[in-house]
Amino acid sequence: MKKKKLSKRMRARILELVASDTYTHAEICSAVGISPRTFYYWRKEMPDFDQDIKDAEDARMQDLVRAAKHSLRRKIEGYTVDETKVISVPGKEKDANGKPKAVIKEQHTNHRHIAPDTAAIIFALTNGDPDNWRNRQTNEIVGKDGKDLFKDIPDDELDKRIAELEKKLNTQ
Repeated sequence: MKKKKLSKRMRARILELVASDTYTHAEICSAVGISPRTFYYWRKEMPDFDQDIKDAEDARMQDLVRAAKHSLRRKIEGYTVDETKVISVPGKEKDANGKPKAVIKEQHTNHRHIAPDTAAIIFALTNGDPDNWRNRQTNEIVGKDGKDLFKDIPDDELDKRIAELEKKLNTQ
């Protein structure tokens, strides 16, 4: 079977599609008019094309990461949106269909503040400063003044006590 030649224009279009969105390989092939078999053949036989595909995928991921960081920042800080409400009434002038054209009677713009998102704040703190912000607590049981509870007990005695406790638990 004869394989289609990879032109500069097709190569650029494929890389553009890979970098712009999370299209499947089948969707990309359909968009440029090649079979998936040809696409994989080109990737296998042309290492520079394969590397360009990987670079385009990495670039797409970096764009997504940048957007996610920007969105997270807005969720952490809060932001303001403008909401415009328009009230219109039929006017005296008519449109091409003979219906009255609408005339704006009132227009109100409301500035609504979106408060910071607690979950986003927790996410940022637990991931950005895990030494000081954790979702889990670690509890350690220690003896007086932080000393090891079992330091003064010989290992064979400790094993004997543990066996006795396990026996009591199993008989209950």
